[in-house]
Amino acid sequence: MRRTRLSGSISPLRLLGLGVVCAIAVAYVQPVRAYLAAEGQVASRAAEKSALLERRAALERRLAETRTDAFVEREARRLGLVRPGERLFVVKGVDAWDRARSR
Repeated sequence: MRRTRLSGSISPLRLLGLGVVCAIAVAYVQPVRAYLAAEGQVASRAAEKSALLERRAALERRLAETRTDAFVEREARRLGLVRPGERLFVVKGVDAWDRARSR
């Protein structure tokens, strides 16, 4: 004897299987979100690291430049210092002259 099913009915075993699949899918949502968030943070940190390495290289180049005699002399001149035997001349009105000249 054959069993006949109604076309609209779902067997309890299929319903249980569907419930298990849904439970597994729900259980994977949070770990997947956490993984994607961590992946974004890793990319962000990698970009930050790259920027910091570039800044460090620039600072190291600047530090190496400060150890040269030319840099020390340039900075001393900027501060208004002169070498022994030199005369310091202060020229006033250069900005006004430059503005008048550029008109």
